[in-house]
Amino acid sequence: MSVESDLKKDGIEVVNKLDTLRINSLARAVSTKLCETFPEFNLDQNELFIKLSRLDMYKAKMPEGMAEANYFYKNTSIYFNEHIQDEDLEEFAIHECIHYLQEVKDKKNTLIRMGLCDYTEFKIYGLGLNEAAVQLMASKVNAIPKEFVKYFGISFETNSPSYYPLECCLVNQMAYLVGENLLFKSTLNSDDDFQIKYSQITSPKVFLSIQGAIDDIINAEEEIIKLNNRIATVDDRNKKVDTMLKKIDELKHEIALTFMRTQNLIISSYFDSTFATITNLEEVENYRKKLYSFKDYLGYVDGYTFFNDYYVSKMEQLEEKYNALENGETLVTALKVVSKKENKFVAFLKAIKRLLFHENSEKSFDVFGDGAKKH
Repeated sequence: MSVESDLKKDGIEVVNKLDTLRINSLARAVSTKLCETFPEFNLDQNELFIKLSRLDMYKAKMPEGMAEANYFYKNTSIYFNEHIQDEDLEEFAIHECIHYLQEVKDKKNTLIRMGLCDYTEFKIYGLGLNEAAVQLMASKVNAIPKEFVKYFGISFETNSPSYYPLECCLVNQMAYLVGENLLFKSTLNSDDDFQIKYSQITSPKVFLSIQGAIDDIINAEEEIIKLNNRIATVDDRNKKVDTMLKKIDELKHEIALTFMRTQNLIISSYFDSTFATITNLEEVENYRKKLYSFKDYLGYVDGYTFFNDYYVSKMEQLEEKYNALENGETLVTALKVVSKKENKFVAFLKAIKRLLFHENSEKSFDVFGDGAKKH
């Protein structure tokens, strides 16, 4: 299929091409910001600029609900929605430029990999994971502040309120457990280090389950956009419209269920596995802090109790492990010096177990909220 056919299929109609001066300006700004935001990756700013300046960039008409910008690998081009003001192009260019930098092609110019997304099989795997990871990188580059949002009845804090918010929330949870730098390194370099590490601390099956669930969410969101666009072309409400509206409600419900199930899997798989590796008092404290802080990454719906119940259960188990370690019921006794603060740890556990996170659980959420634009 030609580029023109791809564009037509997605409803993209080119308005005009950006001139060389504007492209160079965007390439320079993006390369500078990437290097400043991710110094640990030792990116060559001049090399990045030269590479990005070779991109073709266009303004185009795009369907409602579609991304504000799109990178097409077949002709190495970025298409911006014609409604974007010139001064805002840089913000949207970052996400698409990262896509360009992460792509891996074979000798026939066929895309085989893009960051965390694998195109080599009959089915594409990791699309949602990669889009979320790229958007998290772009949000960091753009210094987007965090805010509380609600989509499909799920409330959470995010620095990507408008693009892939649910996917970003789940991937951000994974990054918290493994490390943001590792996630971004694999995203930019298209390597397996993030997948390998996450599979090691949970299991390969768990990683694939999470990856598949995020793909399911992004695919369902895409279907909702298509249905809404079809409904918008109908002048009068009819039976077909009612059927499509019913399908949209079903998709929203399934998205919410998939998100919550996946979040619970992320929690239990990591903290169950890590609990078994605790061998000293310092690790007890580190485990407690990491589990407690996970509440800041959660998505909440009305009546959600899984995390609180899980937390209370793990604190009870942690208290038993603490007592066993303190009484020398282990071969690991390297941690000899325990501060007064640590000596009071058991008492603290008993108090913290009663924490109900009422500031989140008392909120009332709609079952179905609005979706967010795809990038």
